[in-house]
Amino acid sequence: MDLKHMSDGEAAGLCTLLRARMIDTVSRTGGHLASNLGAVEITVAIHRVFDTGEDRLVFDVGHQCYAHKILTGRGGALETLRTFGGLSGFPKPSESPCDAFIAGHASNSVSVAVGMARARTLQGASYSVLALIGDGALSGGLAYEGLSDAGNSGEPLIVILNDNGMSITRSVGGVAQHLAHQRLKPQYLRFKKGYRKIMSVLPLGGRIYRVTHKIKTAVKETLLPCSLFEDMGFTYLGPVDGHDVGGLTKLLRYARELKVPVLLHIRTVKGRGYPPAERNPDRFHGVGRFCVETGEPLHPAGHNFSAEFGAELCRLALGDRRICAITAAMQDGTGLGAFAQRFPERFFDVGIAEGHAAAMAAGMAKQGLIPVFAVYASFLQRAYDMLIHDIAIQNLHVVLAVDRAGLVGEDGETHHGLFDAAFLETVPGMRVLCPSSYAELRAMLEDAVHRLRGPVAIRYPRGSEGTYTGNSGQVSAAVLRPGRDITLVGYGAIIDQLIHCAGLLQERGLEAEIVKLNTITPLAIEPILHSVARTGRLLVAEEVSAHGCVGTRIAAGLLAGGVPVRGMALCNVGEGFVTQGTAAQLLRLCGLDGASLFQRALEVCGHGEKAIGYPAV
Repeated sequence: MDLKHMSDGEAAGLCTLLRARMIDTVSRTGGHLASNLGAVEITVAIHRVFDTGEDRLVFDVGHQCYAHKILTGRGGALETLRTFGGLSGFPKPSESPCDAFIAGHASNSVSVAVGMARARTLQGASYSVLALIGDGALSGGLAYEGLSDAGNSGEPLIVILNDNGMSITRSVGGVAQHLAHQRLKPQYLRFKKGYRKIMSVLPLGGRIYRVTHKIKTAVKETLLPCSLFEDMGFTYLGPVDGHDVGGLTKLLRYARELKVPVLLHIRTVKGRGYPPAERNPDRFHGVGRFCVETGEPLHPAGHNFSAEFGAELCRLALGDRRICAITAAMQDGTGLGAFAQRFPERFFDVGIAEGHAAAMAAGMAKQGLIPVFAVYASFLQRAYDMLIHDIAIQNLHVVLAVDRAGLVGEDGETHHGLFDAAFLETVPGMRVLCPSSYAELRAMLEDAVHRLRGPVAIRYPRGSEGTYTGNSGQVSAAVLRPGRDITLVGYGAIIDQLIHCAGLLQERGLEAEIVKLNTITPLAIEPILHSVARTGRLLVAEEVSAHGCVGTRIAAGLLAGGVPVRGMALCNVGEGFVTQGTAAQLLRLCGLDGASLFQRALEVCGHGEKAIGYPAV
């Protein structure tokens, strides 16, 4: 309510305060900074015109929602941003009724907004619906599906296109800029509304309006870049300065009164108001803790699996010109920065379009290239159809470098890689490799590129290697340490926790045998059968959802193999979603840290109250 009564000058001052607050907070918590700094004025303008407790504001991706959170009663908790039990870094309806819809992945906002607008009409309600989408999200095909239907629907809604430098629908020349400026003046908007009203009551007004509108449209389409959106059925407004909070407020009020599908095109500067972020918007898109004065990170990122993958792929590409690298707007995040510099003709960033990336990789493979598609595990699920239809049916040799497999930390539910192990298992012909160390990642990548055929996925965690630094990747499964009392099975980064668990068991006089899976699809079941036949007890630990976990396949294999089991525990993240927090906090929360696994192992061995006995088959 305070915003509704602010002058334009006061609103501009508020924008300055919001930026200072966000810079200070993110410097201590980490988070998405540049995108949030660029969206301050449009967020303030939206709150001056609309009531997000009733009106529906749908963020695309959601990494520009910090100002919105402050303005909707959560400013006092901003220091908890992206921490365990604290504020999410993305919109979250369970956190506030002002968050209309959850966000974290790109290009869906317009589709969601159309659904809300249609629900409003069917229910006889009167709230407004807005979708705030960045130009980067327009590289995803789903955005155009939504835009096409939204414009055709006739439903009153406002799509705000935040153009922060991707050159989407750029104006041509000074005349276009001048006309755009004139079209957004209050006098012009008042004249347009009055003209429409007069023409609607005159006997020949409708015919006159249609003729003049056609003439105006023809001139405008020659000079302004709005034909795409108007052809879809939108009333196009813009481009306009996205940092003029007064002008944006007036324009949003006008757009609300039109009662038709409106596309408001604003131009912003990513990182606005913080020079280091303006100079390096990509580096400040997602940052850890940093020094506000210099912009330098307080704890520079060390070597990690992504960097190791990128370095090894460069080495392989030097000797094989068929190798190409593909990313879906995650060049640096997936470790492909060096590859892009050294082999620019073989590097392809397709934007936020994972389905297209997978289908394009299939086309490359069909013509004899070796495409390597580096993608976050949580984003790969957007390309599931292409994995089956475009890659697997023809058994094409496409390599998937599945980054961020398992729990990823502070980004929470939308970014944990907990489902890929299950859905990759359903793809016929797919082979899934799981390195636990840098050495295994290098060996498995070389195998995937040069020795294996058909679709291959290598899934590896976020962050650095841990206790285990060996290389057993030459076999599908390896026994890391022998034991007689219980078999511990795992793959990927969880091996470090199993090694810790085995050490604690040894202190209690129990010898655990660790079977490390290097290939989970197809599952190497024989080493597990042999081990459990000796120990009689089994614990499987995985950073995946319970649905479709490897443990259930192992249990089925033991039953089919007739192996008697006296106790068993399948340890995973459960059937729901996992919140945000540090990796250590989330492992404890899910019972997957070494100490928790130790307690479960004691129970399986009959040293705890919850020991579960399974009769011999």
